[in-house]
This record gives sequence, C-alpha cells and structure tokens, in this order.
Amino acid sequence: MELRDLLPGIIGSFVGVMGWLLVGLYIQRRQFFRQARNAAKAVYFELDVNIATISVAREHGLFSDLDRSSFERLLPELATLLRAADLKLVVDAYMTHAGYRQFASRAELPAEVRRAALTAFAGAHERALAALRACAFTAAESRAITATDSAEPTAVAEGATKGTHA
Repeated sequence: MELRDLLPGIIGSFVGVMGWLLVGLYIQRRQFFRQARNAAKAVYFELDVNIATISVAREHGLFSDLDRSSFERLLPELATLLRAADLKLVVDAYMTHAGYRQFASRAELPAEVRRAALTAFAGAHERALAALRACAFTAAESRAITATDSAEPTAVAEGATKGTHA
C-alpha cells in the first residue's frame, strides 16, 4: 500500500473527527446555556415569591421566612449567564435578607423605618427580577409574565377558565 492510497483516508478521518468535535462542542454549549437559563428562571420565581413575602411584611407586619435555596444551589449557572452588573443586582436582592431577618426579630423599631426599609428591599428584588427577566425568558414569555403580573387576579382567573391567557 502506498501513501497516495492512504492519504484520502487520513484526511477523511481528520475531517470527520474535527466535525464530530465541533458538533459535540456546539451541542454541549447549547445545553449549558439552556441549563443556565433554567437556573435563572428558578431564581426569578424564587425572588417573585420573596417580593410577595416582603409586601405582606410591609403592609401587615407578618414576617415569614424568605427563600434562597435556588439561588444558593444555582449561583454557578447564573454566573455563566448574567453579566457582572446583572449578577450584582441579583446578589444585592439576596443580601437584603439579613436586614429582613433583623426587622422580623426587632418589633421595637418604628413603623416608618420598617416600611421604608422593606420598600427598599422590595425595590432591590424588583431590579433583580428585571435583570433576570431580560436574559432568562424569551420576549413572548417576558410579555406574558409582565401581563400576568399587571392583570387583575380575577381577569387572569377568568382567562384561565375560558382557555385563554390574560
């Protein structure tokens, strides 16, 4: 066997291996991106629940625990998806949890101070939600979430019973 007979096979093998590697890397990158987006969605909804908890504490003085398990578990995925400024917004929202716990344990603080701090905590959560919404959801999903958030609860319920979305 001569080199000219083996050369097409060697070149074909090299091209095949390189193609296989490139396709594998492309598929793996898409999978990591999908996992990071799913992590951002989980943290988004955890922050959304926390805003509701903070609102109840601000309006009625009932302090329940804030959740942070998704954030702690999924922070590495978030770090791959979010820009540094957006990641800082999310971290800032979770940093307010320490202050929230202090307000929950200290009833002697004036109501105005408590209300102002809880409003600031909710604002930090809102900024984090906006950052996550921009990268975790498609434009259509983001519009649907925003429409659901701003719709009257009865209108959303009526739309669900009719098979349409509000």
